[in-house]
Amino acid sequence: MPIRADQLKEKEDYQKLILEHLRDDNGYRIRPADKFSPGLAMDTEMLLEFLESTQADTMASLRTIYKDRTEETIINYINAEINKPSRGLIDVIKHGVEFDSGYELKLMFRKPDSTKNPVAVENYNRNIFSVMEEVYHKSDERIDLVLFMNGIAIFAVELKCNTSGQNYEDAIKQYKNERDCTTRLLKEKVGVFAAFAMDLNEVYFCTKLIGKDSFFNPFNIGFEFGKGNPHNCQSCINVSYMWEDIWTKDKIIFLIERFIYIKTKERKNSDTGKVRRTKELIFPRFHQLRAVEKVMNDVILNHSSCNYLIEHSAGSGKTETISWLAHILSTVHDAENNNVFDTVLVITDRIVVDRQLQEAIMGMEHKSGQVKVMDDKCDSNDLAIALRGNTKIIVTTIHKFYYILDNKLLTNLKDKTFAVLIDEAHSSTEGTFMQSVTTVLTNDDSDEEKTEEDKMREEIKKSGKQPNVSMIAFTATPKPDTIQLFGTLNAEGRKESFDLYSMKQAIDEGYILNVLDNYVTWKTYCHINKAIEDDPELKTIAAKRKMARFIDLHTTNIAQKVEIIIEHFRANVAHLLGGTAKAMVVTSSIQSAVEYKQAFVKYIHDHGYTDIKALVAFSGKVKIKGVEYSEYGMNQIKEEELRYEFDRSCYQVLIVANKYQTGFDQPKLVAMYVDKKLKGVAAVQTLSRLNRIYPPYDKTTFVLDFKNDYEEIKKAFAPYYKDTILFETISPSDIRDLDRELDTYDFLDVDDIDEFNGYLYQAKRTARDKERMWNLLDVAVKKVEKKSETDQEAIVKTIRRFLKGYCFLIQATAYENLELHKRYNFLSYLIKEINVGGGGNNFDIADKITVSEFRQEQTSEHKKPEIEAQPEVKIKKPKPASVEEEQKKRLSQIIDEVNALYDKKYGTDFATKSAMQIRDLLLQNPEFKERLTKSAKNNSLDDFKFTYDDCIQDINSKVIETQKIPAAGQEFLRPVAGIAFKMYENPLKITVLT
Repeated sequence: MPIRADQLKEKEDYQKLILEHLRDDNGYRIRPADKFSPGLAMDTEMLLEFLESTQADTMASLRTIYKDRTEETIINYINAEINKPSRGLIDVIKHGVEFDSGYELKLMFRKPDSTKNPVAVENYNRNIFSVMEEVYHKSDERIDLVLFMNGIAIFAVELKCNTSGQNYEDAIKQYKNERDCTTRLLKEKVGVFAAFAMDLNEVYFCTKLIGKDSFFNPFNIGFEFGKGNPHNCQSCINVSYMWEDIWTKDKIIFLIERFIYIKTKERKNSDTGKVRRTKELIFPRFHQLRAVEKVMNDVILNHSSCNYLIEHSAGSGKTETISWLAHILSTVHDAENNNVFDTVLVITDRIVVDRQLQEAIMGMEHKSGQVKVMDDKCDSNDLAIALRGNTKIIVTTIHKFYYILDNKLLTNLKDKTFAVLIDEAHSSTEGTFMQSVTTVLTNDDSDEEKTEEDKMREEIKKSGKQPNVSMIAFTATPKPDTIQLFGTLNAEGRKESFDLYSMKQAIDEGYILNVLDNYVTWKTYCHINKAIEDDPELKTIAAKRKMARFIDLHTTNIAQKVEIIIEHFRANVAHLLGGTAKAMVVTSSIQSAVEYKQAFVKYIHDHGYTDIKALVAFSGKVKIKGVEYSEYGMNQIKEEELRYEFDRSCYQVLIVANKYQTGFDQPKLVAMYVDKKLKGVAAVQTLSRLNRIYPPYDKTTFVLDFKNDYEEIKKAFAPYYKDTILFETISPSDIRDLDRELDTYDFLDVDDIDEFNGYLYQAKRTARDKERMWNLLDVAVKKVEKKSETDQEAIVKTIRRFLKGYCFLIQATAYENLELHKRYNFLSYLIKEINVGGGGNNFDIADKITVSEFRQEQTSEHKKPEIEAQPEVKIKKPKPASVEEEQKKRLSQIIDEVNALYDKKYGTDFATKSAMQIRDLLLQNPEFKERLTKSAKNNSLDDFKFTYDDCIQDINSKVIETQKIPAAGQEFLRPVAGIAFKMYENPLKITVLT
């Protein structure tokens, strides 16, 4: 009967419990501690027994050479090989030793990939596992437990029993302060693979003991999406998975063979340019091992029939996880001893394959020629050649598949099976890029003649899940579309990730930081003035947007923000991380980034600062007041060198516009200054640039936000804090609704669509054929152009929603409708031809207004918030577009409404009371209620706000009458309407829909 946790009062009982499990359940031999050789970190009796039982002929041959000193020679030679800087313990155990006489000795027999070779199976079963307790690794220091394989020490364990007042932290302190890490047993790379610190509830491990600076990683399952372990309901210890799973014979050999390796790291000093190479032993964390094993075991059963979503937070070690999984899937066999996959593809959506990912995959043990990285020197033709060949692992970008398809470099691959590992599965996993992957990997280049209908059906089928392709998507922030495409159905019938390592657990375990811990919001206040005598009528929405942009880019506004940023950085950030801390400024546009950079340079120069310098990052070029600006022109640094240059100590701030907001790993980033509206996944990804830890410093993050509401930012993080579950998705009826809506505009002709598709699927098209296709498109374009501008906008929006929704539907489901597919093809070309004029929007606001009284005020400060997880996410259903004819208002009226958001001249009590009345009057009036309801159903909250603004005007007189507002106070009424919307924006939209 096992000992229960409540009976464990001393560490010795705990120790004996583990010994009994290892012996009785795992077949270990319990060995006396006096058999341990401290200078060798070996149990030489077990080592020699293993060699004799598995390689008797080689041992006999060695005895003829070394005579009576054979055993001593062999043991010392093995020890010498382990101590070589070029080898180490893992290399010697994996590859054995070779004597100058040509004889080889293996120190471990791997588990054979198949059972076809009985000798290999027998030798594998002869591996000897043993354990000792109270082991003296030096004369005055004991280790609680040491585990051996074939007489060689592989794991050290320090145990603590919580019921006696100690825990794993005491074990860690013991390693750091009371254990000599230079002994043969604990020495890095030549001693044990991992030193474990365990109590009854948690496990930690270290692969590099270096005294007080030793870093211990948690090796726990996770509890309620956070750190630690769940309660073990089987009357066993909460860490019993260690001896029930991790320390079993099969698992240890699996770890040695497929996971543990020496990683060579190159660290380039950004200031001196010198490269420092280090080697460190890599051992998987629990969630990495779990994810790889889960996928491996599932594909053994299901082959390539399933897709998988791995939702692992930043700080999870995703690069290593992908690399381990790629190598394991390239050799995994099913129950019939057949290869499950012919080729494993690792795909990234970046333009160039990530160097860290390249090095991790190439750094793991593999046969020469079995791994091919499609770097910037390779093109799509090289990828096509690799796919045709026998390369086991191919690392590439998703864009190369698109070019294979576009340049007709296809080959017959439908008889091969592929595992496709997708790094950072975001927008690239939907639409034409992902279709290009599935099309290439399932292509059949047979000469069989196919009808137009055959080609269409094949095209539809290739868009979705392919029988010969299994996709494994990795992401920390899965969008609803990603969950639908790659997720797994749970017991409630909803899709979720196949394996989860949550943001909460990563934060709890100390691998990333909570970027919301120090969050300060600021607001810009100003007053807009009419600069012309005329009071022209302008489209309200367009005018308000232009005014908002004018305010954002105003020289005074940016100058004030730059002053706040620079002084905050110098006072609160610059001294952190030993004076190496850096910051990022997130701007809303390229022009804004350019203006910020110029303002930075001016402010620094005017104040004579020499301790702060900024770089700017954006793609392409922009013209401002006739002058063209580019990233290189402003920095005088090549784009590919910018990351490295920013790491230098002479640069402190990086100003960005839609660049480096994802995938940028700079652990010295401490502060972020946000001058851009952020929503949803974009908010999480952008702010997460700060979350990297920077040992040995205790890093603290700062966010200073000029644009966003803190509660909205918290909501953006909520779906990804714990788990993420898909609540609602797109159905065929949603696409049919869009199709019916398009028919109401009467610009599509069924015969024209059929004729167009007939040409589209011809093997070869003549110039006259193409001319006819353009003519068919032009017929539809001319019909659209005869519509009102409002209808044209609605048509374009509805077409785009149809294209996106239909494309997603055929990727995510087995839906097949040839008539809809014909429409999809036709509309895909037609949308490029329709150009809705900006009638009434082509005016300049800069010559009509001036802005004064700029000031920046701090509005809130937040420290260490509680994030409430909201795991359910929905795919936004594609609905027919409803575009209201945009109202026009006098410039003076528009200015009043915008001043409501930016000016601060009215009393709070009056404003609040009036705002409540405005809301009630809107919802009680049937005319306004109907208008608001229609807008709420068909628009985003931002667009809904414009409808709300237009409704306000007709209600002003009622508020004036009921509130008995004097003439002097009526000028504040329109600003109050702005307050009403800010107070009730979400409840208001919800209310009008109920």
